[in-house]
Amino acid sequence: MEAHNRVGPDVRLGRDVRVFAFANLYGCSVGDGSRIGAFVEIQKNAVVGARCKVSSHSFLCEGVTLEDEVFVGHHVCFTNDLLPRACRPDGTMQTKADWKVVPTLVRRRASIGSGAVILAGVTIGEGAMVGAGAVVTRDVPARTVVAGNPARVVRALRDGEAP
Repeated sequence: MEAHNRVGPDVRLGRDVRVFAFANLYGCSVGDGSRIGAFVEIQKNAVVGARCKVSSHSFLCEGVTLEDEVFVGHHVCFTNDLLPRACRPDGTMQTKADWKVVPTLVRRRASIGSGAVILAGVTIGEGAMVGAGAVVTRDVPARTVVAGNPARVVRALRDGEAP
C-alpha cells in the first residue's frame, strides 16, 4: 500500500490487492488480486471483484459493482443519480433523504475504455467492450463493442476474440 493513500478502516481488501498513490477508498470492497490505480476514488457500497484493474483517475461511486476480471481504463466516470440536483424546489440543499442510489453493474470480463462515462442504472454485459470516450446511457449486451455519444453497438465480438 502506498503511503499517500487514504484507505478507510471500513474498506474490505482481498488478498494481493495493490492500491497505488493518492487513491481514496472508503466503505467499499476490493477482491483478490485487483489493482487500483493512482488518483482513483471508490466510494462506500461500491464493489470491485477479483482480478480487476481500475486505471488512474477513475471514479467509482456508491452503487457500482464490477464483477471479476473487469478492466476500467483511465479517467472513467460512473454516475449513480439519473436526475441530480443540489437543491430541493424550495431552494434548500438536498440531503441523503432526498436521494436514492441507482445501481450500475459491470459483468465479468467487460472492458471500459479511457474517458468513458457510465450513466446510472445500466448493465454492461459479460465480455462487452466500451470504447474510449463513450457515454453509456443504456444496457450493453454481452460480447458487444459499443462506442460514441451516446454509445451505440459497433459490432459483436467474434469467436476467438477475448471476452
